[in-house]
Amino acid sequence: MDLWAATLLKYDDAPPFAGASDLYNTIDSTPLGDVPWKRFSVGYSGELPDGTVPQWMTSEYEIWFRDPHLIIKSMIGNPDYEKSVNTAPFQGFDSNGYREYQNFMSGDWAWEEADEIAKDPESHGAMLVPIILGSDKTTVSVMTGNNEYYPLYGSIGNVHNNVRRAHRGAVALIAFLAIPKTDKSYADDAKFRKFRRQLFHSSLSRILANFKPGMTTPEVVRCFDNHFRRVIYSLGSYIADYPEQCLLTCVVQRWCPRCTAKRGNLDGGGGRRSREHTELLMNKFELGVLWDEYGLVGDVVPFTNDFPRADIHKIIAPDLLHQLIKGTFKDHLVTWVGGYLFATHGEAHANQILDDIDRRIAAAPPFSDLRRFPQGRGFKQWTGDDSKALMKVYLPAIEGHVPRDMLRAFRAFLEFCYIARHNIITEKTLTQLQGALDRFHQYRTVFEDLGICPDGCAIPRQHSLPHYLELIRAFGAPNGLCSSITESKHIKAIKEPWRRSSHYKALGQMLLTNQRLDKLAAVRVDFSTRGCLKEHAYLTNLKPCLLRDTLEVEMTPTMLVI
Repeated sequence: MDLWAATLLKYDDAPPFAGASDLYNTIDSTPLGDVPWKRFSVGYSGELPDGTVPQWMTSEYEIWFRDPHLIIKSMIGNPDYEKSVNTAPFQGFDSNGYREYQNFMSGDWAWEEADEIAKDPESHGAMLVPIILGSDKTTVSVMTGNNEYYPLYGSIGNVHNNVRRAHRGAVALIAFLAIPKTDKSYADDAKFRKFRRQLFHSSLSRILANFKPGMTTPEVVRCFDNHFRRVIYSLGSYIADYPEQCLLTCVVQRWCPRCTAKRGNLDGGGGRRSREHTELLMNKFELGVLWDEYGLVGDVVPFTNDFPRADIHKIIAPDLLHQLIKGTFKDHLVTWVGGYLFATHGEAHANQILDDIDRRIAAAPPFSDLRRFPQGRGFKQWTGDDSKALMKVYLPAIEGHVPRDMLRAFRAFLEFCYIARHNIITEKTLTQLQGALDRFHQYRTVFEDLGICPDGCAIPRQHSLPHYLELIRAFGAPNGLCSSITESKHIKAIKEPWRRSSHYKALGQMLLTNQRLDKLAAVRVDFSTRGCLKEHAYLTNLKPCLLRDTLEVEMTPTMLVI
């Protein structure tokens, strides 16, 4: 600010802010985007054991949150989405008459939900607003791994997938959930595990409580086009990886959150899970039978049971990142290839083959959208981008080192993965997707036949692949609901604010940083809507040399304000 003021002395003018405090005070006084943070505390309320009482039973856990109702209303009224929003469910078709699935509102779930809402005459003509949620733990201190946060994000299904992937205010930080911890001696205690699950579901139910009235009675809301509409809210979809899906659906690990396929035979098929079916089983069987025979945690109620028309088993979204890219490709297929090489050739020769595979990967020529790996694939921590880049060069790298059926299994899976990542998926594409899945299931048995997977390949993340056709028809293209959206949001909402903090009681500083960033984003949209930034757009469209000359020679107070 002092340097800025020095440039304005010859004009007898001053910069718009006197210093950092003045700047922050101006941001804090801005009413736009102002959704204050609140908190509530929860704790264990059951019987305490005799003798030593575990610390988790006497601790209180704070949950910080912002009213998601106000956040969603601000998204609905954001004029920046005017050309990228759907006000009603629809069915799209291409020129050949094939049904198209792209954005959330083009799927069957939104269509069926609108039909269900329309059964109430008071809701006729109301605009459906599906609420999309996502949660995922993240660690900010890389060296110690001791600072964990559990953010909850929110979005709406009306905006297009590209807007959600680019964020643009369409993915908002709603809350920081509690992470209860205990000593190793109590980590597997049944009471602690039940408390941890119930804490999660009770917190979500409490945070989302303000949506309840608007789920049955239409609410008048100002929309993106400056018109007022009557809206009805619904819990639309939940973005989560597999462990989080089990926590959400109250399903035991290694069971499927969407169907009743047996844990030891996931590919054997099973009926679709539903809220009604789960409640029926809980009324008829004891907890042990529910756990062993149906994979259900019978002593915890999902948070969706507190909301009308919500079924947690139906709203679990597909997860391209953890199910396909990091899961089936990196954790399963690539690992199985290494296991095959060591089992067939011994450690010394297998390492030589792996070195040759790395040389082939490193020899990939430079090409557009093709990432190079100068050291091969031997890096310790894989990101999603690493896995996606390696998928493009891994198949030719292992050719000649593994049986042909392994190559065919890789090829079929890669075809499935690339089709599922399309921005627009048609019924014809779904037929191709099913064909690739059938071939993958046919050829992956080579890993079982060679003893690499003696217990079979029926793993929960691979078992999710057959559900993709159903999920695409329900929610549109999976790239609009992938956990990579929440993973990338971690950077702006969690990791960068943490780095800016003093690292001492950092959460309060992170909350303030996020609140100020939201206000700045809301102000920018408001300025653009009012035409205050048109001159800025004109300046950025000038030729570089003209812009440079203008800024150097004609640095007037008016220019600085613009």
